[in-house]
Amino acid sequence: MTAQLIDGNALSRQLRAEVAQRAAALTASGHQPGLAVILVGEDPASAVYVRNKIKACEDSGVRSIFEKYEATLSEAALLERIAALNADPAVHGILVQMPLPKHIDPHKVIEAISTSKDVDGYSVLSAGELMAGLEGFRPCTPYGSMKLIESTGQSIKGKHAVVIGRSNTVGKPMALLLLQANATVTVTHSGTPDLGYHTRQADIVVAAVGRANTLTADMVKPGAIVIDVGINRKADGKLCGDVDFDSVKEVAGWITPVPGGVGPMTITMLLVNTIEAAERAAKG
Repeated sequence: MTAQLIDGNALSRQLRAEVAQRAAALTASGHQPGLAVILVGEDPASAVYVRNKIKACEDSGVRSIFEKYEATLSEAALLERIAALNADPAVHGILVQMPLPKHIDPHKVIEAISTSKDVDGYSVLSAGELMAGLEGFRPCTPYGSMKLIESTGQSIKGKHAVVIGRSNTVGKPMALLLLQANATVTVTHSGTPDLGYHTRQADIVVAAVGRANTLTADMVKPGAIVIDVGINRKADGKLCGDVDFDSVKEVAGWITPVPGGVGPMTITMLLVNTIEAAERAAKG
């Protein structure tokens, strides 16, 4: 049995159409949603990510405010600019593209962003709200991954989910979102002996460690949902995820491809968070 493909591009198009409708309604009432994107330095991958985010905004009726600075920009100057954007009522979301130059503390930058505009969901307060089950901004990649799981039509309640990876941006919030959906969750990481022992018991596996072939066919329960968050580059330059896609698709019930799975959903959920921020601001 070959797994059903979970098409992140198709789901993204559907959700972005909904975003565009909500953006149009806000704009008609005088509250066009606005996302400020800051890029510091010349990292090529960051430039591509930023370009994709700006295009997604333009295609969805969200105003983008793009600010690009030299890598020599001081931390104080960046924090000053964030403070100005925090005070701007036309800006509903602020995103500072990572990584930053070494002389700038990323934690200080993230914490400088107003909680009401933290559409990446990375601040300590946003993390605390997620932990407490309060309404707040969910980190975009785990949020998008949950939407992909839900799109299979399979109930998450009562399922055993294994998250491979414990990063603050994906692994930990992913585990919390699965817990909120009433899954039984196991978090594995570099210190976990016999990873396959855990993944073979899982109805849902989310791989998010940034290492190719972390999950192979012999480690997957037949019929499982497999979400591949990883983005790695092979020797031939082609992209691959953390999952050995060709072998795992013959065992799993559902699987996301790389590219075309989690990637487009990450940007889509950034738009969703920005729309939600604008709607909250419009309500006062």
